[in-house]
Amino acid sequence: MTGSADEALPPFDVRPVTLEGQAARLEPLTPGHAGRLAAAGADPRIWEFTTGGPLATDEAASRYIAAALDGAVPFAIVDRASGQVVGSTRYFDIRPRDRGLEIGYTWLGLPFQRTAINTECKSLRLHHAFETLGAERVQLKTDRRNLRSQEAIERIGGVREGVLRRHMVLPDGSWRDTVMYSIVRPEWPAVKRRLEALRRR
Repeated sequence: MTGSADEALPPFDVRPVTLEGQAARLEPLTPGHAGRLAAAGADPRIWEFTTGGPLATDEAASRYIAAALDGAVPFAIVDRASGQVVGSTRYFDIRPRDRGLEIGYTWLGLPFQRTAINTECKSLRLHHAFETLGAERVQLKTDRRNLRSQEAIERIGGVREGVLRRHMVLPDGSWRDTVMYSIVRPEWPAVKRRLEALRRR
């Protein structure tokens, strides 16, 4: 697949699917995940740089899931060793004509951040986007203040495209500047190699 605009490509059909790794499983997020999602997302520190908030109750988690299912393809992140739901992520801003999408709304419970699960989730989502769906562009974005997230995206080969100033209003009323990144199809083989190296560490 070269990515030329006139090449015969499979339909860019982004739909719920289960993605299995060694440490993590991404499964379609459903209302039935509410209780387990609330248990994973109750700590407010998880949400420091997001427009969401702590999922301290089943009701809050149910609202979160309903919003996630509105126009996006969300996943529950499951720790395969324990079967525990430990976070969530989603595909959104899906553009079939342009063969592009965004990966975001990603969070993990504090004990699972900077673990094999985190790295494997990146690999599973990108592998599916480029090699199964045939994406030409995958974009990611993060708060300008979230240096850890920026470092993580750059470590796998995401290309920084610029800053969207005063892009989003946060729950406290302050404005967020957003750093935009992308990975495009010609860059995917190098990104894949980086992810495989990180998973072997």
